[in-house]
Amino acid sequence: MYLKSEVIGEEGEIEVEIPPTRSDIIHACDIVEDAAIAYGYNNIKRTTPRTYTVANQLPLNKLTELLRQDLAAAGFTEALTFALCSQEDISEKLCKDISKTKAVHIANPKTAEFQVVRTTLLSGLLKTVAANRKMPLPLKLFEISDVVLKDETRDVGARNNRRLCAVFYNKSPGFEVIHGLLDRFMQLLDVKAGQENGGYYIQAAEDSTYFPGRCAEIFARGQSIGKLGVLHPDVVNKFELTMPCSALDLDIEPFL
Repeated sequence: MYLKSEVIGEEGEIEVEIPPTRSDIIHACDIVEDAAIAYGYNNIKRTTPRTYTVANQLPLNKLTELLRQDLAAAGFTEALTFALCSQEDISEKLCKDISKTKAVHIANPKTAEFQVVRTTLLSGLLKTVAANRKMPLPLKLFEISDVVLKDETRDVGARNNRRLCAVFYNKSPGFEVIHGLLDRFMQLLDVKAGQENGGYYIQAAEDSTYFPGRCAEIFARGQSIGKLGVLHPDVVNKFELTMPCSALDLDIEPFL
């Protein structure tokens, strides 16, 4: 538990050297916890906090829980997929270039299935659909969870981004079903349709993951928040699916 440290500067700052054997120490709070354990939690005198605070759920998590309930009520089944995936899952299978993705790579992956941290929820949902192909159609799945993107402005070099992804798999693409889910999502958040007053609207776009002419970019609060459309046949085939599929993928953090 010993950590080498020394006082630096005139303000009493302490510089602590972390040995390579202490991989559990990541932030300053971990050092404070180490000191508290060494001192003994039972030896710390109990005092009344100087500030009056009430514990509360994080706004992002609260929004996520509310959306999960309403999307399930809309007839979609929630899926929970792995945060790690292979490079193919987020690049070749989605007709993307791995060099252009902001993926965080694992230095020593134990298996080819867990090489990078996912940058999209879509690949995980498509793998779930592929594993449940024999279930009665249509398959309507959604997931609201974090993806990880490289960000040089952060101290750890990456950031989490909470996203919503939904897929509709049936004999017909079902673009109207996914579009209706988007409208329901905006209705729940009381975001009006239209470009005025921070409303939402969709605009034709081109994306290699989606079928040409069947992809739209979603705009809300004056910024692009995601895309929806019919998946490209090559994407469907690479995930070993045999029927058309439409998808919705958007960022929910702008609505906090």
